[in-house]
Amino acid sequence: MPPRIRGSSCQPQLLLNYLEPVPSSSISPASALTPLHRPTASPSPKCSRAFSTTPAPQITKLRRAFKEWCADKGLMYRNAPYDQTNYMGFSRTRPFPENEHFKSEPVLSVRARNMIWEAIMVKGMPLKAVSAEFHVDMRRVAAVVRMMEIEKKWEREDKPLAHAYARAITAMLPRADLLEGENKFEPINDIHVHSYTTQQLFVPASESRQFTRADAAKAFGEHILPPDAKMRIPELVQMERNLVEGMEPREARGRFIKEAAESEQAFAERQRERALAAEERKTRVNTGRFEFRFEKINAENVGPTGRARKAAGWRYGAPHMDRRRGEVKIPTSVG
Repeated sequence: MPPRIRGSSCQPQLLLNYLEPVPSSSISPASALTPLHRPTASPSPKCSRAFSTTPAPQITKLRRAFKEWCADKGLMYRNAPYDQTNYMGFSRTRPFPENEHFKSEPVLSVRARNMIWEAIMVKGMPLKAVSAEFHVDMRRVAAVVRMMEIEKKWEREDKPLAHAYARAITAMLPRADLLEGENKFEPINDIHVHSYTTQQLFVPASESRQFTRADAAKAFGEHILPPDAKMRIPELVQMERNLVEGMEPREARGRFIKEAAESEQAFAERQRERALAAEERKTRVNTGRFEFRFEKINAENVGPTGRARKAAGWRYGAPHMDRRRGEVKIPTSVG
């Protein structure tokens, strides 16, 4: 059914008044098929809504005001300066003026990423030293190196890269170049606060005893580690101690880099030994189309509930108890 036209004063009954009447005597079978003719005179004021061939204006008032704003005050938001953002408002960290809780965090610029990659891949500095020098978390440093290696590999293979898209996205965010005089990019030695350490304890100790952070950790629990052991770069603590004892800053920094490199080499060696041990437990059978891998396990290592992570099939095969009535789904303790 076609839609009805609303807002018009011309009703079907009024339209019939403007049709020329035909005498009944002149009606014949041939003239009955002749279509009716509309009058040539102008219609009455009651039906004054006529179609016009003049095009309607395409620019509305709001669009005209927007174009005027773009040509005047909006020019400052068209091209952002390199060293700062141009968010609408009075803050450089809030892209949405009405949302006071959202703040745009700075990202590493292209110059900063190249500096990190060159320090590790060209100069051969350890990750911990680069993280401490530029105040960038070790995980972010490792991610930057991996992404830069992939980018350079694609460039050698002549693969297309979305440089224009990257520049457009980076221009919308605050950037950090990791230069001298800039604020620290992010904390690098934050440690996880265990729930057991949030309670208040009173531990008796003699006055002659030296109560250290390790003793405080044991007071909260045998499995609680001291802050020195939970830091991502514990070598920084020893460097600060050397500086307090009077060691030259250059010598202390050199010793810190040496200790960081030795710790990373030891960690890499442990990872290599772990990978070799895991490979020795596997038996590979290559059929040409598939490769079957069999691993030796101990059936007794299933744990008290039969779902130990070292057991076979711990990822599948065991039903979940989420739908069982009375099952406690909220963790009651932190291991």
